[in-house]
Amino acid sequence: MSTDHDTAAPVRFDTKIAVLLRDDLETWQRLNVTAFLVSGLGSQLPEVIGEPYEDADATPYLPMFRQPVLVFEGGKETLRAAHAKALQRGLPRALFTSDLFTTGNDRDNRAAVRAVGTDALDLVGIAVYGPKNAVDKVLKGARMHP
Repeated sequence: MSTDHDTAAPVRFDTKIAVLLRDDLETWQRLNVTAFLVSGLGSQLPEVIGEPYEDADATPYLPMFRQPVLVFEGGKETLRAAHAKALQRGLPRALFTSDLFTTGNDRDNRAAVRAVGTDALDLVGIAVYGPKNAVDKVLKGARMHP
């Protein structure tokens, strides 16, 4: 008996989900920022979410992204440039600023971002989604996270 994964060709995506983190973050900050950023993409772009999971005992699990999330890092200027390019290209994006490390809830997070102009945001992370080529151009100068 053959299963789908035995005969299925590898899935290739013409889109990319990418997170760019500032390279001076502590490990716990990198993990926290990444989780927050990708949650924004999944909540607004249903096409990035796959089907729910189920184990052999029929225990259900939540669906996850249908494709890998690539994580990059770069300096403050790389992040600023990537943010500007994502805005210019109109790509779906999420952001995390340094101010969000000092807030403790969603309302205060949104107020902290709202209080600062686009060019003055102290970005520590962004997530972008879109066609591979467009996302690659946004991430120019960033390097894969080790």
